[in-house]
Amino acid sequence: MALSLGWKARRNCCGLLLQAMRSPPLFPWALCHPWRGGGSFLDPEMRAFLEENTEVTSSGSLTPEIQLRLLTPRCRFWWERADLWPHSDPYWAIYWPGGQALSRYLLDHPDVVRGKSVLDLGSGCGATAIAAKMSGASRILANDIDPIAGMAITLNCELNRLNPLPILTKNILDLEQDKWDLVVLGDMFYDESLADSLHQWLKNCFWTYRTRVLIGDPGRPQFSRHSIQRQLHKVVEYSLPEPTRQQNNGLTTSTVWDFQP
Repeated sequence: MALSLGWKARRNCCGLLLQAMRSPPLFPWALCHPWRGGGSFLDPEMRAFLEENTEVTSSGSLTPEIQLRLLTPRCRFWWERADLWPHSDPYWAIYWPGGQALSRYLLDHPDVVRGKSVLDLGSGCGATAIAAKMSGASRILANDIDPIAGMAITLNCELNRLNPLPILTKNILDLEQDKWDLVVLGDMFYDESLADSLHQWLKNCFWTYRTRVLIGDPGRPQFSRHSIQRQLHKVVEYSLPEPTRQQNNGLTTSTVWDFQP
């Protein structure tokens, strides 16, 4: 599992991703299309690359209703050295446990999103945005700074027979805040500096628009020790499936938190 020893350490020390959060999109087409709506542009070569080097799966997660293109042990790059992956680190290719908890919660409680506007911050594979759409959200934006994640989200929408979701491939923390009924974010508190920026942005969002904020996290130290803990209410805790535990250093549960500053 050579690849997993590199980028899959994700959200323990993440200078690379933090640097990317502060940088422009990495691919020329994204510079022209940082916002993509229905009928989004999909580069044919990148589509072919993603389809060849990921596996469609719905097993081993908390949400078997959702099919996703992910890196699995049956994929070539799961076993290759991390430096052989030709693009930015594929964080979108893992269904992280915080996102799993959020997605499960939205599917089980569609009233949380039905008829509402939802921002999926750090969307990754797009599973939580997809869960929101399946549960009846009226307006959804999937935000991820990696343009390849945006393409993967579009492919994952196709797998689940959904129209492409609007996708923003810019660092939304640097943009003027919009009004959302609900902001969801999973597995994002993995770096102290980023956590501080997120905390302030979420507080502004809450106090300006009374936006509800739901956070998914499996208990990473960077989240558990952060001052945001004093402003959280536990909504639900899920036991993680065994495959997810194995891929996440033995983490056993993932929790959805309601942010109440």
